[in-house]
Amino acid sequence: MGTKLKNIGLIGLGMVAGAIGMGTQLDAMAQKSAGNPLPIEELRQLADVFGLIKSDYVEPVEDKKLLTEAISGMVSSLDPHSAYLDKKAFKELREGTQGKFVGLGIEVGMEDGYVKVISPIEDSPAYRAGIKAGDLITRLDSTPVKGMTLDEAVKKMRGEPNTKITLTIARKDEDKPIVTTITRQEIRVQSVKAKIVEPGYAWLRVAQFQEPTVDDMAKKIAALYAQEPNMKGLVLDLRNDPGGVLPGAIGVSAAFLPKDVVITSTNGQLPDSKASFYARREFYATRAVGDPLAKLPDAIKKIPMVVLVNSGSASASEIVAGALQDYKRATIMGTQTFGKGSVQTIRQLSADTAVKLTTARYYTPNGRSIQAKGIVPDLMVDETAEGDGLNGLRLREADLQKHLSNDKDKEAEARPAVDELEEDQRLAALEKKRKPLEFGSKDDFQLAQALNHLKGLPVILSKAKVEVKKEPGINQPKTESKTEPKTDDKK
Repeated sequence: MGTKLKNIGLIGLGMVAGAIGMGTQLDAMAQKSAGNPLPIEELRQLADVFGLIKSDYVEPVEDKKLLTEAISGMVSSLDPHSAYLDKKAFKELREGTQGKFVGLGIEVGMEDGYVKVISPIEDSPAYRAGIKAGDLITRLDSTPVKGMTLDEAVKKMRGEPNTKITLTIARKDEDKPIVTTITRQEIRVQSVKAKIVEPGYAWLRVAQFQEPTVDDMAKKIAALYAQEPNMKGLVLDLRNDPGGVLPGAIGVSAAFLPKDVVITSTNGQLPDSKASFYARREFYATRAVGDPLAKLPDAIKKIPMVVLVNSGSASASEIVAGALQDYKRATIMGTQTFGKGSVQTIRQLSADTAVKLTTARYYTPNGRSIQAKGIVPDLMVDETAEGDGLNGLRLREADLQKHLSNDKDKEAEARPAVDELEEDQRLAALEKKRKPLEFGSKDDFQLAQALNHLKGLPVILSKAKVEVKKEPGINQPKTESKTEPKTDDKK
């Protein structure tokens, strides 16, 4: 095995599940392998099949292709999050965790089968080309967007630096399509957004846990207090946050919790996978010097908080929500999270290939396993006033074939495995029919309920009952029936 890549993660399973990297020691792996002799008979069968394909298959097959596919199949057969990373996948992983990629610089969604621009990133190629929020991209070069998935469209818009792509755009109030050619460039993305939503109340969103996340969050919090020194409440938004690097989750949690408390712990076969992670600089600071949280206002440790989560909140975002819930530091609101409670370690095989391998489960400070269960909110609140939107239809960890079991709660896995491709296609069809929700906007129903809770006003709770196994020390979620919707009358 080659060198290892520490503390790294990526978005997996389309736009849903995140992966958390954790550095472990290669010598421990070598010792473990040495104690287990290789299965000679099975390896001989593998060599025999390799030889048969080379001699008998209808057309020649390259050795590299056969061996690469064998490695890929072996790793992917373990669980949904273990994978062989070829040159392209490994490059995308590194770019994602560093908060940068090569592309046009637009946040996008799907609407009526077309790519809808949610927002152009400031000073990006798309921004300079005059792309506007609300634009519908109908063609990418000569290829119609209709019929593409969002993931396929995004991949087509990305590419190598200084290459060009032509967009055909339908814009409201414009009679004719707009055709513009844009040159791809490296885009640097901040994973944290923040703003004062009402006098005295702030919204802080973490969209993905990247290497710069803790630094970005500290700057945003400082800016919020500069604008509103007498803050009364804060909403931390982790909805649709698929996860990312572990130090980011520890740092975000540490910003709001007392120093030195346990944020999460892990357990696996390797000695180094049995570890606890604390609210200390060495566990979250990616730079060699300085503590990004050192200059935060003292009030941030005590400000009333609501954390918004949904079924798209996974992995690192579940670590944060679980820690803040266990210490009763914040009210968790929204819908049950994805339930990805496993740790992936990145092992480099060569200069540009690697294996992403599940090496441990992680736990909340109270020892709860999130795997295949997720975080159950203290207050169950639907996505919209009419109901739960698409949250109840999205795949969760417990739906995935070969998912890792929950070692603390076997009842967490009562859901049957489903065909991921069919579910993705069904969800994509539903997404096309729904108006995209902009988190943090005036139409954000869950954010409005979070603000109501912080002000002591009634909160409109979920209309669907959720059966939850009681756990000691954790507030039980409040839900309501479909026939008698009620409110949380906290004053």
